[in-house]
Amino acid sequence: MNTDSHVITISGLQIQVVRKAIKNLHLGVYPPAGRIRVAAPRAMSDDAVRRAVISKLGWIKRQRARFHVQPRQSEREMVRGESHYFLGRRYRLHVVEHTGPAGVMLRNRILELSVRPGLNAKARERALHQWYRARLRELIPPLLAKWEASIGVEVADWGIKKMKTKWGACSAGSRRIWLNLELAKKPLRCLEYLIVHELVHFIERHHNDRFVSLMDRHLPDWRLRRDELNAAPLAHEHWGY
Repeated sequence: MNTDSHVITISGLQIQVVRKAIKNLHLGVYPPAGRIRVAAPRAMSDDAVRRAVISKLGWIKRQRARFHVQPRQSEREMVRGESHYFLGRRYRLHVVEHTGPAGVMLRNRILELSVRPGLNAKARERALHQWYRARLRELIPPLLAKWEASIGVEVADWGIKKMKTKWGACSAGSRRIWLNLELAKKPLRCLEYLIVHELVHFIERHHNDRFVSLMDRHLPDWRLRRDELNAAPLAHEHWGY
């Protein structure tokens, strides 16, 4: 899909405007600093975009204020005693150097990371991320099967990747969904919420009243789960949804 992008300023806020071959305007505010992005139909004028943004200024400011006070992890050094998360629980990192393959073991509230001697922080983090990815690949299929049957849709393909501005994404046309690797750190109920959210997009692409009605029908407490997800500490490389 071809796009073009430029920046406009409204009430002292810089807004990135991206023109796409879409029918409706979409407004997003993203952590950590509250970056504002508008995806607008090609035929929509800047004046029309300005009016739409001005009508949402109160919501934009509330979102930006929430990001500014949200707890945020410092950059990971991957050293003993550092805090790491798995399925919403906090663990203290213990690094064990050995000559075998990398691995992770959870013991009480300890996350034991086994790696080769001499690996730097980035290499240690990659080993931990590989473990996170493997755990998500175990957790996602039964949740997908449950909600495909409940919602009445079918996923052709799914994957896990790092995303800097979203917890999940989908392509309704190709029946494909992507889930953020960071979800391994969040409570399982948040992962389930994201899966339901993306599957509902197969029926309704936009966050309109129909989408909300479908979410209410299939997952009545989805707002609580969404708020729980967004209230969790952001990673150093800031993700959001």
